[in-house]
Amino acid sequence: MSGRYCSRRMLIGYALAGSSCALLHGRASADTPELTGRWSSVYKWPDVAIHLHLLPSSNPTRARLLSFSDDGVPGLKSRKAGFSKSYVVEIQTNSAPATTWAYVPNNVTNLFCAGHTFLPDGRLLAMGGHIDYNYYGAGDVNFFSEQPTLAWQTQPNAMNAGRWYPSVISLPNREVLVVSGTTAGTTDINPLPQVWKTDAGGGLRDLTGAQLKLKTYPKLFVLPNGRVVSVATEQLTRYLDTSGTGKWTSGPKRVFGNRVYACAVMYGDGKVLVAGGAPSNSTAPTSTVEVIDFTATKPAWRQIQSMAYARKHANSTILPDGTVLVTGGSSSSGFNDAAGAILVAELWDPSTERWTKLASAQVPRIYHSTALLLPDGRVLSAGGGRPKAKNGGENNTSCEIFEPPYLFKGSRPTINNAPTKAGLGAQIQIGTPDAAQIVQVTLLRLGSVTHTFNMNQRFNRLSFTKGAGNLTVSLPSDPNRLLPGHYLLFALNEQGVPSVGRVIGIATD
Repeated sequence: MSGRYCSRRMLIGYALAGSSCALLHGRASADTPELTGRWSSVYKWPDVAIHLHLLPSSNPTRARLLSFSDDGVPGLKSRKAGFSKSYVVEIQTNSAPATTWAYVPNNVTNLFCAGHTFLPDGRLLAMGGHIDYNYYGAGDVNFFSEQPTLAWQTQPNAMNAGRWYPSVISLPNREVLVVSGTTAGTTDINPLPQVWKTDAGGGLRDLTGAQLKLKTYPKLFVLPNGRVVSVATEQLTRYLDTSGTGKWTSGPKRVFGNRVYACAVMYGDGKVLVAGGAPSNSTAPTSTVEVIDFTATKPAWRQIQSMAYARKHANSTILPDGTVLVTGGSSSSGFNDAAGAILVAELWDPSTERWTKLASAQVPRIYHSTALLLPDGRVLSAGGGRPKAKNGGENNTSCEIFEPPYLFKGSRPTINNAPTKAGLGAQIQIGTPDAAQIVQVTLLRLGSVTHTFNMNQRFNRLSFTKGAGNLTVSLPSDPNRLLPGHYLLFALNEQGVPSVGRVIGIATD
């Protein structure tokens, strides 16, 4: 259903000034949270959360997030080069975000429209950014660390050229890949993939054999065979071998054409879902959804049940039970248009390949919005703006928190203790008084999201045996399937209710 309404934006200890009316689609009932979940009030956030990350220092009592957008200066025609505002925000388990934040400026790079992922040692690696005008990319490489203090460290002009809208993903060998991004204009795409050599004293190696002008913010994933796959924006799937000087090869075509600002997740070993997106920035999006199993002998895309709503600029978040939550986005043909804002969340179940409509948010989250999983199993939805969406959009210095239906299906199982680090192939012990009721143990990599793509997101379902008050959990030995880095470890009971997640570093030494 759809209709025109004005929402009252209630905040804990804070009221957003002003209100607007817009045509917002699909108001779902909040009377049955065990079926549809529940959204929180709207809370204050320090910036428009264009880039959002869950930090490895998060623990069972509180999440710790890094948020940044750009220089924060009013007026967007020429953002300030060489400067970014960033903030660290804490969210107590099952509570609202803190109302005070740690301010951590970057005085070298404007990180607007960078790409990023976490290194095995827990630092955030951000590559590229903004210099003066849209589509003009910075060549800087930045590291955000929490120890000994919150700080950015920069290697200026470390890359071969600037990158604005690049994608950055972790590789199984602990290196990090950066692909695409514009240098000086919409068509001036950086064709050279580069790899950050994490364990070789740093620096970059060039994949000169894999030069290709791939569309910006490509959706990239590491496959179980170690190759990287690009599944969107283009219709043609491509594989990248990152060894040596690199090489691209062609794969299967998707059913739908280009999917600009689509959602994409790897929801299992070699299994990828792509949803929504539009043929171009100025065309209406699709509700269609495709999946593929890259471990098949002849991988082929299949179109499955569509979402209830066509969306672009939405976000997709893998939940502890392996389902996929899609939030936000717009159905309008315009690039950034609140008239078509979608408030209803949707949940995809990989076991049935079916979608379920969930509860409705209050604030349109369209272009420059983000969403990521918190350790307590809730999902933070934030951002949207800079620039404001047309037809009633705002620069959303706010967030909302979604409680999925599984949080209303009974008591949580408890993890009393778990290791903070483990090696590939290890067997780890988890202490829990609820061992007899546990039916799933899962790992999800910490979120690092921007522009509809969580570059650090990854899901693993683990095998385990039950003991008296404990679980013995087996970790995969193959780094292609379990990438080195930090994860949230969850135990789920027979009702599908997850424990509070514990951060564990896998092969981080």
